[in-house]
Amino acid sequence: MFKVAVVGATGYTGLELIRLLSFHPLVEVEVVTSESYSGKLLSQVFPGMRGICDKELVPFDPDRVAEGVDVAFVCLPHGSSMEATKALVEKGVKVIDLSGDFRMRDIPTYEKWYKVVHVAPDLVKEAAYGIPELFRDEISNARLVANPGCYATSVILALYPLLEKGFVSGLVVADCKSGVTGAGRKLSQRTHFPECNESFMAYSVQGHRHNPEMEEILLRKTGIDVEILFVPHLVPMNRGILSTLYIELPESTSVADVEEAYRECYEEEPFIRVYSGGLLPSTKDVRGTNFCDIGFVYREDVKRLVVVSAIDNLVKGASGQAIQNLNLMLGVDETAGLSLAPLWI
Repeated sequence: MFKVAVVGATGYTGLELIRLLSFHPLVEVEVVTSESYSGKLLSQVFPGMRGICDKELVPFDPDRVAEGVDVAFVCLPHGSSMEATKALVEKGVKVIDLSGDFRMRDIPTYEKWYKVVHVAPDLVKEAAYGIPELFRDEISNARLVANPGCYATSVILALYPLLEKGFVSGLVVADCKSGVTGAGRKLSQRTHFPECNESFMAYSVQGHRHNPEMEEILLRKTGIDVEILFVPHLVPMNRGILSTLYIELPESTSVADVEEAYRECYEEEPFIRVYSGGLLPSTKDVRGTNFCDIGFVYREDVKRLVVVSAIDNLVKGASGQAIQNLNLMLGVDETAGLSLAPLWI
């Protein structure tokens, strides 16, 4: 059995990691950390985890985490995450970082959007970006993987096959909606129940930190400097992301060309399902799973392609993709622990 640590185990992504890892046949959670709940059992903080994970939550100590652990998931807020990751990598531990600290190689852009000074720029240069469908070889050989942003995952996977084929002309509009867990477990007015319940709101319209992440990663992978107008929205549901992209196609590109681009790119991918015939996915189709479902419709009246992608922000958008990356780093079946059907109801 491989042993892992979950650093920051009581946030949404940390708890989801532990839930998903309980299905993994080859991995055991050895260490769980929390500053707020140290000294308590995880199952005392979350009674639903009784008999699933009864480990004691301990304060973060890189020496303690490094003892007997093959890989550590770092589920801390940006800024503090880079410090913990740096300490663990220096101890020889492989790390999957779920914050935004290692996603962008352009340090000034990172510091502008995250408003912190990066303390580990050398690690940024070597971090593999954790979308397996695009960076599988890099992830397999990495000692540090930067798990992608949830919105970025939904948009990059939907746009990449078209961009790679040269089927994108001009500005791409990405109109994206997320459940409330995307904001994390920390209390805020925007996610307070009376504020978000029975309401639907756009936010960060002036700019969101996942926007430059999308553009940088697509440039890194395709060599094409695409411009994306990304606007996120908060939907009163717990989990899920639905991203709707509006794309102008070159005149010579047909709907059949679009479908072939998606099939050619993703037909061998276990966690990407491409819809055809105008069928479009919903968040219920992927809830609780590591799937990214993609469908599209061509609007002849306005000469635009409409692409819709759906993911669970806590699974393919965070913890599930992190486990997919873990499997690659360990050299085991990429789908191990992730073969889950959607929670339709």
